[in-house]
Amino acid sequence: MSDLPLLTNLVVELRRGTQMIAVLSQLKENQYGYSLLQRLEEKEMNIEAGTLYPLMRRLESQGILTSEWDTSDTRPRKYYILSDMGKEILFELEKEWYKLAKEMDELFKEQKK
Repeated sequence: MSDLPLLTNLVVELRRGTQMIAVLSQLKENQYGYSLLQRLEEKEMNIEAGTLYPLMRRLESQGILTSEWDTSDTRPRKYYILSDMGKEILFELEKEWYKLAKEMDELFKEQKK
């Protein structure tokens, strides 16, 4: 990436807009915060823990995620998963994502002519 600070800031802003859908896409099965961070990192979608945890709490308060505590281990963990509403929302967001990607692709193609 370029050394231009403005470009760096714009890329961060662009990625920030994709974080919520990236998180939702990985919560079709139970995940706790750290395992979700690792999973996203493996897929080269890096999200700071200080961003992820508040996002997951907000999504839970909106009814998009549900959670449950697992206290069977020495360290209790809060697991998150998509609620039924969350599954519907993810489905609709995926459709919007592909529609937007197609529109952007068309715009970029026009610029290359």
